Amino acid sequence: MIGASGGIGRAVVEHLVVQDNVKNIYSFSRSSAEFDNDKVISGKVDIVDEDSIKAAADSVEGDLDIVIVATGILHAGEIQPEKSLRDLNLSQFEEVFAINTYGPALVAKYFAKRLPRQRRSVFAALSARVGSIDDNQIGGWYAYRASKAALNMLIKTTAIEVARKYKEAAIIAIHPGTVDTGLSDPFQDNVPEGKLFSPAYSTECLLKVINDADAQKSGKLIAWDGEIIAY
Repeated sequence: MIGASGGIGRAVVEHLVVQDNVKNIYSFSRSSAEFDNDKVISGKVDIVDEDSIKAAADSVEGDLDIVIVATGILHAGEIQPEKSLRDLNLSQFEEVFAINTYGPALVAKYFAKRLPRQRRSVFAALSARVGSIDDNQIGGWYAYRASKAALNMLIKTTAIEVARKYKEAAIIAIHPGTVDTGLSDPFQDNVPEGKLFSPAYSTECLLKVINDADAQKSGKLIAWDGEIIAY
C-alpha cells in the first residue's frame, strides 16, 4: 500500500487487515502511518524520490499479490485547480505531475516486478474520471486532468509490458468516486446528493473492483462501481 496515511489509503489498510486471507500488508507513506496490528509492516516512502521508492520495494520480502498506489494531489497551499488558461503556473504544474504521474510510474518501475508470475495479481493506481479525455465536458482543472490522463496512459503502457512476463497480472487505474477526504473537501458543495462517499465505502467498492480484475481488464480505467471509463 503506497500512500497509507491518506484517507483512502488508511481505509484500505484498515479494511484488509481484518481479512482472514490477508497475511501481511506493507504500508508505505511519507509520514510512515502506524497501525496497531502485527500484520501491518510500516515504512516510509517519498513518492517523488526514486531512491526512496526503490528502497521501499527492496524492503519487501516475497511476492506481492496486490499493489495499490493511493497518492495524489489536487490542491495544496498555492496549488489550486485552474479555472482557465490564465491560471496556469509552470512550477505548480510540475509538482502536480510529479505526484500524480511520475511518482506512480516509478512505483510501477520497482513494484511491478514484485508481482508473482504464476498466479493472478493486481497493480492498481488511483486515477480519476476527470482524467478521461472522452469524458471531459466542462474543461478547467488543467494540471489535475492532464496528470491523471497521463497516468492512465502509463497504466496502459505498463500493462502491455507486464503482460509479456506476468500473464495473469492486471495493471489498472481506478476511479474512487468523490470521497470525503481532504482532497475533495473544498469542492464538496457541488457533489450531487448520495455521490459523496466515505473512505470506508469507497474502499469497499475499490477492493471489489480489484478482486474482480484479471488480465482481460489490464490497462483499463475502472470506476468504483465496475464501469470501464473510456480514456
